[in-house]
Amino acid sequence: MRVLIIKTSSLGDVIHVLPALTEAMLAIPGIRFDWVVEEGFAELPTWHPAVDKVIPVAIRRWRKHIWWTIKSGEWQSFKKSIQSTKYDLVIDAQGLLKSAWLTRYVSAPVAGFDKDSAREPIAACFYSRRLAVPPTQHAVERLRQLFAAALGYNLADGSGNYGLSVHKLYSLTPKKPFVLLLHGSTWDTKRWPEIYWRELAKHLADHGVDVKLPWGNAVEKVRAERLAIGLENAEVLPKLNLGGVARVLTGALACVAVDTGFGHLAAALNVPTISLFSSTNPILTGTYGKRQIHLSSDFPCAPCLQKHCTYQPTYDDLRLFDMKLELPLCFTRLSPAHVASRLSMLLFTDGLK
Repeated sequence: MRVLIIKTSSLGDVIHVLPALTEAMLAIPGIRFDWVVEEGFAELPTWHPAVDKVIPVAIRRWRKHIWWTIKSGEWQSFKKSIQSTKYDLVIDAQGLLKSAWLTRYVSAPVAGFDKDSAREPIAACFYSRRLAVPPTQHAVERLRQLFAAALGYNLADGSGNYGLSVHKLYSLTPKKPFVLLLHGSTWDTKRWPEIYWRELAKHLADHGVDVKLPWGNAVEKVRAERLAIGLENAEVLPKLNLGGVARVLTGALACVAVDTGFGHLAAALNVPTISLFSSTNPILTGTYGKRQIHLSSDFPCAPCLQKHCTYQPTYDDLRLFDMKLELPLCFTRLSPAHVASRLSMLLFTDGLK
């Protein structure tokens, strides 16, 4: 049986599909998957043993340059690639109009979430099989249920397994233990204050642990450089692709992360991780797996699900907190001391020093 998966982005969303593939592979001997995914994440599906062909798309880029996309032949090349294989089934694992639209170019039955389960209900209009999956549960569990219903097998008991074949990614044991600080996010409301990152790095220095700071764009690079100023135990990493970040992750004692795709990658690689949540809800989209700790703000407006903070500080807020250094204020409930304490517990419990 050959199945085409449509799940283009984002990094965390792509990673959430992997346990469903592992389960399907065990339930249906010989099943093989091809996968349509954003070009920036195209390497990741190749790490799963059930995936044969990865078909990159560039929807984010194509939207900005529609005429060039058509003139360059990229769109025609994509359609040719997606139509070159005969599929028994297409699964739209995203439930968005943009993903559902791509299913039009494949001559095969299409399964996806029904209108009450999809993130964009209109997407269900494109499916020949509309499947009900309760939305108030973690994304990984929703996808496990979707694949089981679409492919006709019983969902296994227990938690899902990412099933990655990543032995080639494992790095040599570093000369000195380090913790990876995943500070980058496109949402203002997800960014733990820089002063807090520096306090955490100083705490780790006192315990003989280095910190490494990755970055994905110019803004994040500048932030990483600010975080490292004057800290002998801090290293700003060079520009890395997805595989490069994965290799660094495999050598880390642990990670501390905001709600970011690389945090989900750490979970998929079974790296102990403390994830910090303010504006988003870890019950639905938190890192999934063993050795994962979610610290959520209990600030009055959290989780707000907003990219930019609209909270108006009270008189007490102005008196207690630095309005230049401790924004967004919801993260004041997740102090560096608290995070350091939980990190120490995680490493101790995990048998690490």
